[in-house]
Amino acid sequence: MALPLIGEKIPEFKAVTTQGVLKFPEDFKGKWLVLFSHPADFTPVCTTEFVAFQKRYDEFKKLNAELVGLSIDQVFSHIKWIEWIKEKLGVEIKFPVIADDRGQIAELLGMIHPAKGTNTVRAVFIIDPKGILRAVLYYPQELGRNMDEILRMVKGLQVVDENNVALPANWPNNELVKDEVIVPPASTVDEAEKRIKEYECFDWWFCHKKVK
Repeated sequence: MALPLIGEKIPEFKAVTTQGVLKFPEDFKGKWLVLFSHPADFTPVCTTEFVAFQKRYDEFKKLNAELVGLSIDQVFSHIKWIEWIKEKLGVEIKFPVIADDRGQIAELLGMIHPAKGTNTVRAVFIIDPKGILRAVLYYPQELGRNMDEILRMVKGLQVVDENNVALPANWPNNELVKDEVIVPPASTVDEAEKRIKEYECFDWWFCHKKVK
């Protein structure tokens, strides 16, 4: 059991979900995918996470990104929990949830931590439209996730791909360059000399620019 590596294609698998059987990554070709695991249905932290994800679901959709949850529970449990969230909290969960009742998918993706029993930890896999794993977050069961950071990561990876740039800390609210992006470093002496003339720079190896 091991985590998939960033830059690799995610393993292919079929999964029973609350919205029918889905094939990964085939059914999400051309879209970004946020695949996340939660320890169990009918638990307080997981309930707050599902509500938080759903509250931002439209924002993910605007980024051409889909959400898919997973835990080692039967589909009947997922359905009942989703019904409870709608009835008691007034939030309708619109994204599918994988019923990995045998734990096979969780093992395939390294979502189980031996020290925490057989429940999945709070893993997040951000997968691009080509099925390539681009980012991994791995939270302990005790710590609920920051959904705004996950949304920021999807936005950021799209900016990186579209502009061939890097992003600074806390983008788009960086302390040094604000919402600007980092220009890739020069690879020759001539390019280094031109860099300072072409961009705003602290030095030739640290240049930044605005993107649309």
